[in-house]
Amino acid sequence: MTLQYTEVTIDPRGVASLVLNRPEVHNAFDDLMIAELIAQLDSLAADNRVKVLVLKSNGKNFSAGADLNWMRSMAKKDYQQNLDDAAGLASLMHKLDTFPKPTLVLVQGAAFGGAVGLVACCDIALAEENASFCLSEVKIGLIPAVISPYVMRALGERQSRRYFLTAERFNATTAATLGLVHQVVSNDTLENQAEPLVQALLQNSPAAVSAAKNLLQQIYNKNINNEVIAHTTQAIAEIRVSAEGQEGLSAFLEKRKPNWL
Repeated sequence: MTLQYTEVTIDPRGVASLVLNRPEVHNAFDDLMIAELIAQLDSLAADNRVKVLVLKSNGKNFSAGADLNWMRSMAKKDYQQNLDDAAGLASLMHKLDTFPKPTLVLVQGAAFGGAVGLVACCDIALAEENASFCLSEVKIGLIPAVISPYVMRALGERQSRRYFLTAERFNATTAATLGLVHQVVSNDTLENQAEPLVQALLQNSPAAVSAAKNLLQQIYNKNINNEVIAHTTQAIAEIRVSAEGQEGLSAFLEKRKPNWL
């Protein structure tokens, strides 16, 4: 497909960069941008070259959330049209959240509304000191519905009660305290600060990293019962006998580098 709103590159190491590229509107997204992001995620997920995905944006702000013209157009449409439209955003969030390879998001400037959902869906989040966040939906008579499962998982139910209802803007330090971002870095150093994390991820077995992500999805917030215990024992047995599991164990015992490096 022709890229209008995003840029995609894959470096020789297998690090893919998915870049929001509407700086003139602060990388606000509409139905076309959402469809483009979904298509890119599907393509990158199926690309065996990709080992790490970095989500970032061009311009002063990460993303202002939903595009105002798009929201204006949706206000004129009926319930079924709005339902179909919301399903697109829900698909984007789910695909990013369940992307089979590790994901990093780099946040500069504003991350408002649905953009907070994008941050919450990534495995690792870095933000510049000047970054600010806002779940702003109630200010304009809406609610952060589609992104709520992912944001609540990051913030917890108690903090979500506050920020969903007040639509307060909060800074990067608060975002780190709340658990939305992992690390706050100096302005204009996002790429450099992300590199050690990228390097760490590239050292690991791609199959094991993918399996670990799936494990997190399967057992998070579940009671430790017989079903969960059975799932975890099956998961470790399967990875032990897998090709990369066998190679990793052999390399460790033989004190050599595994073949994925």
